[in-house]
Amino acid sequence: MKPTRTNWDYFLLTLKGLAMGAANKIPGVSGGVVAFVGGFYEEFIYSLQRVNGRSLKLFFGGRWNSFFQYINGKFLFAIILGMLISFFSVSKLLDYLIAQYPIYVWSAFFGMIIGSIYAISKHFKNWNIQAILFLITGALIGLYISYMNPIAENDNLFFVFLCGIISVSGMTLPGLSGSFILIILGNYVLLLVDSVNALYDTFKDIITGDFSFTNNPQRMRMLQVLAVFTAGSVVGMVSFSHLINYLLKHYKASVIGMITGFIIGSLGVIWPWKETVYKTAVNGSFILDANQQKIMLNYKHYIPEFNTQTAIAITYILLGILVIVALEWYGNKNKRKSL
Repeated sequence: MKPTRTNWDYFLLTLKGLAMGAANKIPGVSGGVVAFVGGFYEEFIYSLQRVNGRSLKLFFGGRWNSFFQYINGKFLFAIILGMLISFFSVSKLLDYLIAQYPIYVWSAFFGMIIGSIYAISKHFKNWNIQAILFLITGALIGLYISYMNPIAENDNLFFVFLCGIISVSGMTLPGLSGSFILIILGNYVLLLVDSVNALYDTFKDIITGDFSFTNNPQRMRMLQVLAVFTAGSVVGMVSFSHLINYLLKHYKASVIGMITGFIIGSLGVIWPWKETVYKTAVNGSFILDANQQKIMLNYKHYIPEFNTQTAIAITYILLGILVIVALEWYGNKNKRKSL
């Protein structure tokens, strides 16, 4: 049964969607964690898997109101609206903050992930041997992915479509970062920086009445790449949602254990004290991509010395934990009021 919501509830859902969109942009952070801790993960998966043969029949039959109700449209619209807003606002702010204050930003996210693990473990009571084994397996997979080296950038449209299918796991499988997977696949800059900037510039041109971009082959190629990537993401999101909805119904304890493991494993990527390792040639010079940007290889982690910067970073970790715990407490308080 779908929950009854007020306009305020849908506004809050839009904010949560905004947080999901921002999280999906950051390598190592999963938007699915936001949905999981925010208490709407299962409804999100349920709503996505309603995009099926019956809903398509309603849509193409012109029964749009029935289609909208069938797929839980108000809920999905609020979440997707927030993600779209984030794509052109908060995610750009995070790009700037990570470039200027990397340790502090990663520290805040690190604390949020720890807080998320606490929130999940507190609410999930069915910790049996099987669930614990899946947790360990998920953590090992997450750690393994975090230390993989990326392949070269590839703008082949079929590969871009596959990237869309695979990277959407960040929303459907909390703890697996879709943006970090794109780094491993070599297409993070292409799909989440260059193509998004091309779309942003195109919107600005259209607003000002400048359509000269249609004669720019590079701009049109980037828009084509983004369209194919988006199509792959939609296909992956719907496909994964059907699978995960089935698994949650029949193997919930194992699925929650695996998801928690993925989230624990993601701490390896989010560890605040790390340096970016770039791909270099034999002579030691950096290898650049087609846009003259250094190609990221991975992160090199280190243990920090205790100084003022480290103390501030630890403070951000604690604040990150506190934010999640406070949100979890607020959510529980509202649930008790509604009973």
